[in-house]
Amino acid sequence: MSKRVLIETVGCQMNLLDSEMVVALLRRDGYSVTHDVEMADVVLFNTCSVRQHAEDKVYSALGTLRRWKQEHPDRILGVLGCMAQKEQHELFARIPYLDLVVGPGQLQRLSELLAGAAAGERRQMAVSLGRTAGSRDEIRRSHETFDPLRDPTMRPTPFQAYLRIQIGCDKFCTYCVVPMTRGPEQGRPPGAILREAQTLARQGCVEITLLGQTVNSYRYETGGQTTDLADLLFRLHEIPEIQRLKFVTNFPPDMTPRLLQTVRALPKCSPYLHVPLQSGSNAVLRRMKRGYTVEQYRDMMHGIWDTVPAAAVSSDFIVGFPGETDEDFAGTVAAVREFRFKNSFIFKYSPRPGTKAITRFPDDVPQDVKLARNNELLAIQDAISQEDNQRFIGRTVQVLVEGPSKTARKRAATGPRLQLTGRTHCDRIVVFEGTLQHVGAMLPIVIVEATAHTLFGRHATRSAMRPGHFE
Repeated sequence: MSKRVLIETVGCQMNLLDSEMVVALLRRDGYSVTHDVEMADVVLFNTCSVRQHAEDKVYSALGTLRRWKQEHPDRILGVLGCMAQKEQHELFARIPYLDLVVGPGQLQRLSELLAGAAAGERRQMAVSLGRTAGSRDEIRRSHETFDPLRDPTMRPTPFQAYLRIQIGCDKFCTYCVVPMTRGPEQGRPPGAILREAQTLARQGCVEITLLGQTVNSYRYETGGQTTDLADLLFRLHEIPEIQRLKFVTNFPPDMTPRLLQTVRALPKCSPYLHVPLQSGSNAVLRRMKRGYTVEQYRDMMHGIWDTVPAAAVSSDFIVGFPGETDEDFAGTVAAVREFRFKNSFIFKYSPRPGTKAITRFPDDVPQDVKLARNNELLAIQDAISQEDNQRFIGRTVQVLVEGPSKTARKRAATGPRLQLTGRTHCDRIVVFEGTLQHVGAMLPIVIVEATAHTLFGRHATRSAMRPGHFE
């Protein structure tokens, strides 16, 4: 009987993609996937270190497995991903029954490490080199991802997939651990990206989201020729089966006029741009080492509005960054009101060991102030999203149907008609009534109601546009 693996994923799209590749690797080695910890021979946590809360969740989950490990000492428990790269020996110190610690740049070694653990070699660690632990080429190689192995069963839907085009980050924002956990910024070869996209298309994928820590910074140079994100989008646009192309996350200074013109020119490119601002205060942006001002961000937004008028722009914000005054926060509020983002991901500042901020700046904004600012900014953004979504009422939008909605899944709905969910080309969530036959189709939906986070609609016609049809 094959061995069974359970993998829990915490964090961003990069982690979801890494988990998909890990499962594909282990399936190749004869493993099957289970969601029942009592049935699992191997339990793996693929982790995030961006915020303390994410690490606390993993430590808590590992703590609950102490008895499982005591009762089944031959079973294997491992931590993968950014937390493994950051914490390293600390994980073994806090969780003495842990078997494996594997950083994101060393996941290709997982099969051999599991084989070693099964043979009695416990407390194995495979992590990439630190940013000053070797030459740049040595460090880059130690963070390279393994050759893509894809497993459609691990995706939220079989017709949507992530595709990594870039590894690591060289921006070194003072609050961020990613340059340490994911290593130097390096673009993958365009030929490899194109081949992987063609594989995804053959697997039935119609929507691809290109991933990079700063995806619009993508560059690949060989033989005197440079390929950037715009070049890549033109090549991917030629794959007939692929109907939608998205890319996240963007860095404001690299949102070039040429890239925006490419989004406008290519019908398959989603007019959805996630471009984190992080703060509306130039003083805070300088302490964050973001490399731009609010005025430069404003110029970028005007470039988006002028070139892609229908674009939906979302953002990230950190409130309570060290030294943030009431005046600084008022600048962030003003920026949100001015730029009217589709939505914003808002987080309270969390000091991260290994970052410049933790050594340079005292965490001097009280927690209750952070919470109040977080809630205020959320309320302002929700009001803007609610107001802007109202303009969709009465309009027909094309929706890629992803499957039953959360409500339908909770109710275990099985009737001929049930509540479905999908997304528009500009990444807005739409909920409507349909059948399971509609899943994977591109449907015209008339919007009849809207909230801050969801559009509600009904079929514009009875006939669905299958994935081969594009509008």
